[in-house]
Amino acid sequence: MKNYVIILLFFAVSGISAQQIVYKPINPAFGGDTFNYQWLLSSANAQNQFDDGDNKFGNLLDDFNSMDSFTQSLNRQLLSQLTGKLIDDKFGNGGIAPGKYMFGSLFLDVSEASQGLVINILDTQTGEQSQIIIPR
Repeated sequence: MKNYVIILLFFAVSGISAQQIVYKPINPAFGGDTFNYQWLLSSANAQNQFDDGDNKFGNLLDDFNSMDSFTQSLNRQLLSQLTGKLIDDKFGNGGIAPGKYMFGSLFLDVSEASQGLVINILDTQTGEQSQIIIPR
């Protein structure tokens, strides 16, 4: 009986064959059939949820003016230097000391915390708030 089972298993196993699995990509950009291009493009366009009619960023390069860019850059640098000078005059070279400060419409509350130096900024005109934490 054992011999029959072994012979039966031998014939069952010898009848099994395999074939090589070959992957062929669909996208023509990765080696797929070039006739798939139109189908893939139409499928992508059908799924596109964005409308190009209201593209407010489309004319950014058309409106680019090098003189305006230079003027804005110069203004930013001058304001940065002025801000640095004001901070040095107000706080000295020792850094920002804990306390309450007013710069125009900005109210600064500087305090020490376990995380480090915490600066709460409040714009009194708009009510916007921001918090900066400087770790130790």
